[in-house]
Amino acid sequence: MHETDPTDFRRSRSIVPVLEVLPEAGSTNDVLSARAGDLPDLAVLVTDNQTGGRGRLGRQWVTPPGTALAISVLLKPVGLPPASFGWFPLLAGLAMSRALGRFVPGGVQVKWPNDVLIEGDKVCGILAELLPGMSGLVIGAGVNLAQTREELPTDTSTSLALAGAHGIDPDAVLSAYLIQLTTLYRDFLTAGGDPLRSALRDEVAEACHTIGRSVRVQLPSGEDLLGTAVGIDEDGRLIVESETGRTAVAAGDVTHLRY
Repeated sequence: MHETDPTDFRRSRSIVPVLEVLPEAGSTNDVLSARAGDLPDLAVLVTDNQTGGRGRLGRQWVTPPGTALAISVLLKPVGLPPASFGWFPLLAGLAMSRALGRFVPGGVQVKWPNDVLIEGDKVCGILAELLPGMSGLVIGAGVNLAQTREELPTDTSTSLALAGAHGIDPDAVLSAYLIQLTTLYRDFLTAGGDPLRSALRDEVAEACHTIGRSVRVQLPSGEDLLGTAVGIDEDGRLIVESETGRTAVAAGDVTHLRY
């Protein structure tokens, strides 16, 4: 990698069965998806120079080399019903929020479904993509480490450095994330993919900065839903209370409103 030698990822390598550090990648999700058939559950690819990354809704995610980590994790949850797969993006967002909490003085929250925020600004995005035949999925995470304000894509983005983290060690960030992710993942598998028995729903709801806030949700249909986010249901959907009643939102672009 540009500023960190691959051998410095010793802690992270001890957590998962396979960890490959790429000097450069168009998209770590694409590379991992192409190799998925030959790799085990919880295999990981990481780079600090992703040239063709993407986020939700097809948004582009590109950062200056050496200033961010692009992390993709392969999940092959054998025996888990496909209906449970919708929880994995939320699980990853929760894992990242817990991991980053140790590096910054301010609070770290999750914006539904899986954006990770520091004091309301986005420090990490999560993109989950299914493998063919529902054989598993790849969870991609892009973490802003050291960007300056001028290097960030929007005025509502931040980096760990801007949030007050000092001497950022990419291996420490990656290993903290992988520890949280693998713990939550194994607990979820042990509970058979039940978000209540595993306590995943309650843990996600507790970390979710969206609950209790006034929101605007741009639905896949293009319509806007205005209301108050009041909870998360057993399928991981956001419950929004509006003038017309309660709506369970499975997908949509959420904006936190300030009145």
